[in-house]
Amino acid sequence: MCLAVPAKVLELRDDNMALVDISGTQREISLMVLDGDAAPGDFVLIHVGYAIEKIDEEEAARTLATFEELSMLDEQLPEGEDPLA
Repeated sequence: MCLAVPAKVLELRDDNMALVDISGTQREISLMVLDGDAAPGDFVLIHVGYAIEKIDEEEAARTLATFEELSMLDEQLPEGEDPLA
């Protein structure tokens, strides 16, 4: 299974790189495989350090909210319990 995380583009950098914000954490990522251009303020999906797709702000917010819900559910499990067992 692959996972892509929404991020907000903060600034464009040299060599097709960008600084993004992922839930309060800033990272430098590559725009090399992104189809089209990104600009500060855009939202992109990040997978293994690469922006793979532009998304709108609403989709980014929905996805981040889902991640937060999953995190809270994980915290409620007894330690060592496998939720898929």
